[in-house]
Amino acid sequence: MNFLLLLLAAYVLGSTPFAIVSSRLFGLADPRRYGSGNPGATNVLRSGNKAAALLTLVGDCAKGWLAVWGAAKLGFSPVEAALAGLAAFLGHVFSVFLRFRGGKGVATALGVLTGINAWVALSALLVWLAVAILTRYSSAAALSAAVITPISGAVLLGATPTVAVLALIAGILVWRHAPNIRKLMNGSESKIGASKS
Repeated sequence: MNFLLLLLAAYVLGSTPFAIVSSRLFGLADPRRYGSGNPGATNVLRSGNKAAALLTLVGDCAKGWLAVWGAAKLGFSPVEAALAGLAAFLGHVFSVFLRFRGGKGVATALGVLTGINAWVALSALLVWLAVAILTRYSSAAALSAAVITPISGAVLLGATPTVAVLALIAGILVWRHAPNIRKLMNGSESKIGASKS
């Protein structure tokens, strides 16, 4: 029962839409109504307000980390803490506050990885940065980071159930980026920093 309550709390925490919260704080339009329509930091950046985008990024990342860290502090096992992180990630992707629609989950996934293992998170972040700098496509960077995550997890953590959680998060990230994959293939994907339409 305690574990189920943990998962529910983590899901509700993950459901908090920081893109919308930060946009309202800065007097910006709802990020679901411009650009990609995705309530995430990259789309908020298209508004031209870097502070709002940064607040979104930090908030989305923090809720993933807090779910894992909080579970560990409460005495739950590493696998249970990882599952709490997964619940927070699913909350972001299927937010109860947005009629079960949400963002892609990249920043929240990074927060979850940070809570699980800082080195796994660092490997994903470095891959994201490298691809983002080379291509200026946030989606390509996210997909690359998703692919490397279960691999680095297996290397650094060994054959543990936690790696299966990482693989599931990575799989959902790739699935959520399916429209972006099509846009990358036909050359219509927006680059980082592109203004909203």
